[in-house]
Amino acid sequence: MSATQPPSLYEVGPGASVVIHGTVAPGFEEVRETFHRNFVERNELGAACAVYHRGRKVVDLWGGWKDVHTREPWEEDTCALVFSTTKGMAAITAAVAHARGWLDFEAPVATYWPEFAQAGKSRITVRQLLAHQGGLAAIDEPLDAKKLADLDGLARILARQAPEWEPGTRHGYHSFSIGWYLGELLRRVDPQHRTLGRFFREEVAAPLGLEFHIGLPADVPASRLARLQALPKLEVLRRNQLPTGMVLAFLWPGSLTTRSLGNPRLPLLSGLDSPEYRPLELPASGGIGQARAIARAYSAMATGGTELGLGPDTLRALTEPPVLPTRGTRDLVLKLKTAFSLGYTRPCPGLDFGFGPRAFGTSGAGGSLGFAAPDAQVGFGYVMNRMGGTILNDLRARALREALQRCIARLPTSDSSGAAA
Repeated sequence: MSATQPPSLYEVGPGASVVIHGTVAPGFEEVRETFHRNFVERNELGAACAVYHRGRKVVDLWGGWKDVHTREPWEEDTCALVFSTTKGMAAITAAVAHARGWLDFEAPVATYWPEFAQAGKSRITVRQLLAHQGGLAAIDEPLDAKKLADLDGLARILARQAPEWEPGTRHGYHSFSIGWYLGELLRRVDPQHRTLGRFFREEVAAPLGLEFHIGLPADVPASRLARLQALPKLEVLRRNQLPTGMVLAFLWPGSLTTRSLGNPRLPLLSGLDSPEYRPLELPASGGIGQARAIARAYSAMATGGTELGLGPDTLRALTEPPVLPTRGTRDLVLKLKTAFSLGYTRPCPGLDFGFGPRAFGTSGAGGSLGFAAPDAQVGFGYVMNRMGGTILNDLRARALREALQRCIARLPTSDSSGAAA
């Protein structure tokens, strides 16, 4: 079968149709079939999926509507907001800093950022901070776009924040805050004191040829962006796709869950996909880019990291078993068992990635997903614009990665061709 396939027309919804574009390498056809079924069976609107295997692109698919209201198609260069899938891309900057000897994961954050030591945070290590164990999931001072644009002012706010628990004993998803803390830490250790968005652009995106932005440049027109279709909060609750404990926590304005997810205050999470917030560097939630960029970045990590200058010590740190909190793995924000390490989600009951214990990545609100699987040498990326209501493990992304697992399992052991799409 040829690696290049003609577009196929499928019906999606009453009176609507979608053209599936793109290519798959021989042996990976099931991923394309599953991508199609997501539109037919799982209410997909517009999406893209890409996979690299052994350093070569073997899946590059896109289709559906970029904007359901105007019926503009999702195109090859369409970009989308990926929410927390951004966390994994941003965490590459910490890995690069570690490889260059600028950052010691076991050192206290205050070693690099003295003001951070305020309010009982002097002993929090970089590892604990990046594993959501620092107790800093919620920021007490109200934030908005203006405050988030002032990185010096934001750093002072972050430094004043007191932990919610004894660091290292618990963990809770730092929905927004982990990106702001990582951004300031990187500014401190980088000899040029670059922002995380600039560092990512110059040291990660440029060498790998990625179209992925942490802080959308003014020269990327809005016409290239997919328009999100968000579920109203009450609809998410009605569908009961969230953990019961998390739903109950949402009903209490003072809960850690509400405080973590509700600052900055937005009517809908999709409010981040607006002209006011897109240009801001939001390293935990505001990345805008393409599925193939996510897959390409994770491919570099899954095949040894040499393209980014990562050495064996850094790769070992990324793939070794995570150092878990001493009092259990129940997430105090998400209300389910999770595992985190060095900015990434690690295999856990809610998201195992399907490729062994050394895999790492992040998923985003609504369904996007990116991960590296070093044992299979796989980099995976999936983005979409119709937001689902699950946590960590969206049905569409799961179907795609399970199809990919089956494709990999069927490949001859000696096969290393992985013809480029």
